[in-house]
Amino acid sequence: MKIAVLSDIHANHYALEAVLSSAKIIKVEKLLILGDNVGYYYNPDKILDMLKEWDCDMIKGNHEVIMEKLAKGIIEPNSLKNKYGSGHQIAIKKLSSYQFNELVNLPEKKAVTINEVKVLMCHGSNWDSNYYLYPDTNIEVLEKCNEPLIDFVVVGHSHYQFAYRNINSILINVGSVGQSRSVGGVANWAVINTSNKSFELKSTHYDIRPLLAEIKSIDPEVSYLREILKRRNS
Repeated sequence: MKIAVLSDIHANHYALEAVLSSAKIIKVEKLLILGDNVGYYYNPDKILDMLKEWDCDMIKGNHEVIMEKLAKGIIEPNSLKNKYGSGHQIAIKKLSSYQFNELVNLPEKKAVTINEVKVLMCHGSNWDSNYYLYPDTNIEVLEKCNEPLIDFVVVGHSHYQFAYRNINSILINVGSVGQSRSVGGVANWAVINTSNKSFELKSTHYDIRPLLAEIKSIDPEVSYLREILKRRNS
């Protein structure tokens, strides 16, 4: 069985649509979603509708936590918008109460076994969901991700894609579907094949122009949202 591992979609349904189209072509049968379906961009309802069509296991990320805190009045809206744009506020408006509760009540970490392949789903790391793991992270830190009884430890959060083979388990940072920080307009994800315990890091191009138009209309003052989509994008 082929399993697609996705993280940090960030309400970018244009990127997700491209990834899911590619996943269908290569006959992916299951999705593992590592959190941050919301934040930054504007269509989390479409994200959840698209994922509903698949066999999914899902955990939450830090942006689901941010959305919940915003809804409870714990976070000041203007400072949040200045940093991340209007994505969280729009998510609260667009998501049904069922969808909102479904996201904020997801676990922070989850172990799944699929065809005897054991996968530990994490957002940031297996000890801290907010810890950032980068390609140049110190090896001693990467080795902390080793799990003796697990085949794959899969993470996202940093928006940078890489893999590292530990003694017992393989660490895969699948990167970000919705906002790659390496190359704009490229959705990063990974595929695990349970038949031989192999994996492949995937990069799927998508058209950023419709999303840029949405940013111009909704968050013209938050330049980061535009600039990150254009980074090294030729």
